[in-house]
Amino acid sequence: MFSVASRKLAAAAFTRSRTTVRRLAEKVEPLQKEVAKEAATKKSWWSSPEWWGVAGGIAGWGISGSAIWDAYHQGPEVISLTMTPVLIVYSTLFAVWSYTIVPKNFLLMSCHLANIGAQVNQLRRSIEYKLENGEQDQVNDMAQKAAVGGAVLAGAVLGAPMIRKSLLDMNAGIVSSVAAAPAGPFTVHFWAPMSKWLISGASFLELDRPTEKISLAQYSALTVTGLFFSRYSLLIVPINYNLSAVNVALFVSSAWHLGRKIKADFIDGGAKKED
Repeated sequence: MFSVASRKLAAAAFTRSRTTVRRLAEKVEPLQKEVAKEAATKKSWWSSPEWWGVAGGIAGWGISGSAIWDAYHQGPEVISLTMTPVLIVYSTLFAVWSYTIVPKNFLLMSCHLANIGAQVNQLRRSIEYKLENGEQDQVNDMAQKAAVGGAVLAGAVLGAPMIRKSLLDMNAGIVSSVAAAPAGPFTVHFWAPMSKWLISGASFLELDRPTEKISLAQYSALTVTGLFFSRYSLLIVPINYNLSAVNVALFVSSAWHLGRKIKADFIDGGAKKED
């Protein structure tokens, strides 16, 4: 009698436990699928900072390569005295930036170091050409602007640590929070995107630039760089929304010049040859 009752109780308990396990499995299974999907997404190229970092580095090498290409295949008259100094400052800041982000991007850093040398050479060629053709005033104007910019930059670099410390010690609410931000105005994570805004601004200021003075190689590289970095800047640490926004602008302005150049050289130019 006792053994029969015990067996019935054990069977009932086993049935209940099996039902409970089945219900738990039904609840856990969707969670497992969601976790697996999230893990797969994280491993995909779209969410990989390493993939976009390599793509950005290759695009960056395109800018350096375009300057080297132009040095051998283009005359110095096509070199922009507006864009070239901006590119030198831009690459200096991004060489530092690419080392300080997580994960570090040595491919990108190397391309910017190479670009500094290439753009300095382009600047030298342009200055020599303008001096030989009696454009001394334009060279002097650029030299004065460069001297003022260099003085301001040196002062900012030397004074920034003291100013930042003072703002932090003040505990001045949002002002101190901005000063302490990992991508705030006292870090290269702020000024590297600002240099890129100068590139975009230079492109927007020259929207009507004669197409014969537009470098196809340079603006192709700038367009691709803007495309890749608009995504890459959202995947690194610290996340840089300012950098993402400026790369969208860079893509638009550079693509505009690139489209004009292609139309002039390969569409309109091809039609003229046929006539």
